[in-house]
Amino acid sequence: MVFITPSSRRIDLSRWLLALCLSWCSTAFAANETIHVKSAEISQSGGDYYLEANFEVELTRTLEDALNKGLPLHFIVEFELIRPRWYTLYLWNKSVLEFEQQYRLSYNALTRQYRLSLGALHQNFDTLNDALALMGRLRPRFLADADMLDQGKVYEAAIRMRLDVSQLPKPLQINALASRDWNLNSEWYRWTLTR
Repeated sequence: MVFITPSSRRIDLSRWLLALCLSWCSTAFAANETIHVKSAEISQSGGDYYLEANFEVELTRTLEDALNKGLPLHFIVEFELIRPRWYTLYLWNKSVLEFEQQYRLSYNALTRQYRLSLGALHQNFDTLNDALALMGRLRPRFLADADMLDQGKVYEAAIRMRLDVSQLPKPLQINALASRDWNLNSEWYRWTLTR
């Protein structure tokens, strides 16, 4: 005769729930990590500061299908530079500068080309991979004059790229709240800059 005590049953149930939660979390995060920040740095040239970054961008199958059916996708690169304040327990850090750079990726079925737009600049590509590769390269962009950053201070920089869901049509915005296929963003990539 086999006896099962309640304590062993709770352990098995808790292990099962833990395994279920871990598998759900791993699939949730794996599906959402299709933009990776490969590198980012701030360099100084002629007394001015410039930002360079490289992203690896992969669209989900749902986004790629929507793009190929004529839905333009808008992406935003967000950057911030802060000066940490230890005396406020890092809760009220001083924001030194921040900016956003917006891209618009579209597909023209007539010419069978992808178009990447940055403001008034446009460039056409034969393949989606070429367009995503160019969008993922942020080449030296002017950040600040040398006078803007204090000598001997430590700054924290952060950058990320994300799909701008607010630019989608309203029905798809609602769908984006519930579906991981429509949420495309990278984690904040942070590093320290000492002047």
